[in-house]
Amino acid sequence: MKGNGSNRKYLIWFWALFTLPFVIVVILFILISKEKLGQMPSFTELENPEYFLAAEVYSEDEVLLGKISIENRTWTDYKDLSPYLVDALIATEDIRYYRHSGIDIRGLARAVFKTMLLGQNTGGGSTITQQLAKQLYPRDTAKVSAFTRTIRLGVSKFKEWQTAVKLEKSYTKDEIIAMYLNKYDFLYHAIGIRSASRVYFNTTPDSLNIQEAAILIGMLKNSSQFNPVRFPDRMLKRRNIVLSQMVKYGYLDAAIADSVKKMELELDFRIEDHNTGLATYLREYLRNTMKRPEPDRTKYVRESSYEDALWEWDNNPLYGWCNKNKKPDGSYYDIYKDGLKIYTTINSKMQQYAEEALSEHLANEVQPDFYERAKSFRNPPYSDDLKKEVIDELIMNSLKQSDRYYVMRAHGVPEDSIILSFNTPVRMKVFSWKGEIDTVMTPLDSIWYYKYFIRSAFMVEDPHNGHVKAYVGGPDFRYFKWDACTQQRKQVGSTIKPFLYTIAMQNGYSPCYEVENIPRSFEDLVNDTTWTPRSSGPKAYHGKMVTLKWGLAQSENYISAWLMEQFRPAAVADLMHKMGVRSFIDPVYSIFLGTSDIKLEEMVGAYGTYANKGVYTKPMYVTRIEDKNGNVISRFTPKIEEVLSEETAYLMLNLLQGVVLTGSGRRLRIEPYLLLNQIGGKTGTTQNHSNGWFMGITPNLVGGVWSGWEDQAIHFETLGEGQGAAMALPVMAIFLRKVYDDPEFGIMETDEFERPSGFNMEL
Repeated sequence: MKGNGSNRKYLIWFWALFTLPFVIVVILFILISKEKLGQMPSFTELENPEYFLAAEVYSEDEVLLGKISIENRTWTDYKDLSPYLVDALIATEDIRYYRHSGIDIRGLARAVFKTMLLGQNTGGGSTITQQLAKQLYPRDTAKVSAFTRTIRLGVSKFKEWQTAVKLEKSYTKDEIIAMYLNKYDFLYHAIGIRSASRVYFNTTPDSLNIQEAAILIGMLKNSSQFNPVRFPDRMLKRRNIVLSQMVKYGYLDAAIADSVKKMELELDFRIEDHNTGLATYLREYLRNTMKRPEPDRTKYVRESSYEDALWEWDNNPLYGWCNKNKKPDGSYYDIYKDGLKIYTTINSKMQQYAEEALSEHLANEVQPDFYERAKSFRNPPYSDDLKKEVIDELIMNSLKQSDRYYVMRAHGVPEDSIILSFNTPVRMKVFSWKGEIDTVMTPLDSIWYYKYFIRSAFMVEDPHNGHVKAYVGGPDFRYFKWDACTQQRKQVGSTIKPFLYTIAMQNGYSPCYEVENIPRSFEDLVNDTTWTPRSSGPKAYHGKMVTLKWGLAQSENYISAWLMEQFRPAAVADLMHKMGVRSFIDPVYSIFLGTSDIKLEEMVGAYGTYANKGVYTKPMYVTRIEDKNGNVISRFTPKIEEVLSEETAYLMLNLLQGVVLTGSGRRLRIEPYLLLNQIGGKTGTTQNHSNGWFMGITPNLVGGVWSGWEDQAIHFETLGEGQGAAMALPVMAIFLRKVYDDPEFGIMETDEFERPSGFNMEL
């Protein structure tokens, strides 16, 4: 009897120990489902998991220029996945994927057996669905004790199992695969399979070959450990494991796998972020413009800035677009998350040519010239006409405007400690026209270093519809964030003079009208003084009768002064405003010297009026915006206003062509550019040669170039080096030569400006 009692006791203990794990599992499932051990994703969350989808910015020829994102992800449907990709995924990660409902009991049992009894780490036997659950609802990674971490891991596993089962009930197998591959982070801002395909192989998910698919699937085990860029040898082994798995389960012929295993990785690696790709400055302009809130006066220091923002909000549909347009659920669009597709007016090849033109001119001509000239300065790169105290103040202002200074101030670092940090050498990468330089210097030295660089901006539009074809806001967006196309106002020099001549043409004068080339004076009633502008043309023509066409071609101030006597400054300012210049124009007699600060964008739009038969068309950047499913949300059309008669515009084209034929723009005609077609333009140079401008007009394109420095106090010492014809004109010339040599555009050197019907004036 005693023996039977002992046996019964052992049986009870045996069954208790045997059933205890199952009881614990059941209890855990109940506690987790009742959310007693933390929140579980709701049905709504499972039906609508959060994926941050990048906004994609496309050119008019539908080339992806880049993305605007928090996470660089573009959704890819299952049907757009390469079959090699799916086969590799199933063979490597979850061979019984199509036979389980989220939890692979057989795989789980095997993993538990090997882990507990054999001491082997098998990775836990997670299914693809469980891995998706883990991606969608990450584990708690807070630092805790080893015991607590083990408990948390166990609870997390149970949560993932439950979530996986729910996912299987909510989605098809194909949808789960697509969700998983769209969620995974493949490093280097490549989030999701479409971005990974572009970053590592410059292709799309449907075009991935066997090797490419094996590499990307191999990264799923641990993208950092199997990083093909940093650890190519490690990835080769991992790729071969994936290929072997595909052979093992019948997804790939062994002979093909063997041939692929002999191949190198063959990456076509290119990082995608907001600093890279085409039209970086335009993409930043779109990001800033579209997410603008409705202007609030309390957020603006200056009244003029508030009024500018308010005007944009009321008149520019792109300004604050995300805060003006709602999704079907009533919430506003988010440019970072909603997968918008923004179709711009940019032509990708013209944009490429424009960026090349600006870089070639700065890198090969003006920047080397300035380096050479600056060697003779006492405090380079600043001119010798500046005192040391003034230079020190300029440098200190730049220091206090730097990101480093703002961040340290925001964290409460004392001023003296901040200054000390600016004098402490650190490792950094700096820009050079020969490529990035990895160096060690103090942040203060880096401020001095960047002062040397000439900045430049270039914008090109189709004057007939206002479509901006190329937008280059600076030399390199990675290092020079300031956008000189739309953010900056600079003195425009003599590029303002055509507006004065336009008034003359409106009032019946012709380009052939003759004026005596003599000094003219203006009374300053406020200061009781007399002002006489200096001549800016050849002395040989002083005192002679010259035509208005000659006057503009030579940019002669004497002739501009005569015109100012006829029409008054306010008339010039009014005309410029009608032609799209919203910047303040001081209506004073010296207006024709170009001391007004104006945006490059405004100047391009205004000059476009001449090529568009007197009709002003506001420069536009976007034609339509689609949602992530390709539905058109907004369309944009040109804003136009008839400002000049067709005859007046044509007369101005004749005057501007004279600048290129015989004046400051004739460099376009000679080698290496040899632009012998109908082309008009106007150069501009400001005081001390600190700003150089060129505005160019052809029958099909209008462009504007500005070149200068961050500080006005930095400049060339001579007019020959610092004038617009040297600093800015070559950018337009290089660009036009590239365009004319490319038959794809259909833009010919034989194209002519259209003569108005019934126009009989001899020019």
